[in-house]
Amino acid sequence: MFAPTDYQQGDSFRIIYLHVPAAMLSMGAYLSMAIAAFIGLVWQVKMSDMAAAAMAPIGAVFTFIALLTGAIWGKPMWGAWWVWDARLTSELILLFLYLGVIALHSAFDDQKTAAKAAGILAIVGVINLPIIHYSVEWWNTLHQGATISKFEKPSMDSSMLWPLLINVIGFGCFFGAVTLVRLRNEIIARESHRPWVRNLVK
Repeated sequence: MFAPTDYQQGDSFRIIYLHVPAAMLSMGAYLSMAIAAFIGLVWQVKMSDMAAAAMAPIGAVFTFIALLTGAIWGKPMWGAWWVWDARLTSELILLFLYLGVIALHSAFDDQKTAAKAAGILAIVGVINLPIIHYSVEWWNTLHQGATISKFEKPSMDSSMLWPLLINVIGFGCFFGAVTLVRLRNEIIARESHRPWVRNLVK
């Protein structure tokens, strides 16, 4: 509301306050999910497998929001809803990785087998994260370069930058809160045969 109008893009730039936090959390959620999956695979911590399963749909939604808002922003800026740009394509692959993890969690009756298969895919998919992040430096792309990660000399004025940073923190807190809710539901669903769960849902 209080950020000034951009001198080139006008008010259409304001979609950045949804697009950038969603894009950052799409990668952050995937890394968190992969770490949880790694812990579950190596140390056989069942709670980590549940956490990975809880995070996957949330990360997929963040990725979808990033792609959708990017397309809406790209139309007036680039003249196209979608181009096979390195950043856009690698972000789309991230969405497919999320969907693959979600599908694998549901593909097996045995929860241990499902967690193992989904965990392996999540860990292998981590290789896509640096590709997304550095794609604008490694290839000649339409997508703009780093904006807020240049801490010494950001590309944005502070009147625009601080609201963006606050939104990133807000999205991060939202991700944490929804993950905890989904993790609680995941625990109750998987432990439904336990007496304490039956007492809880009475």
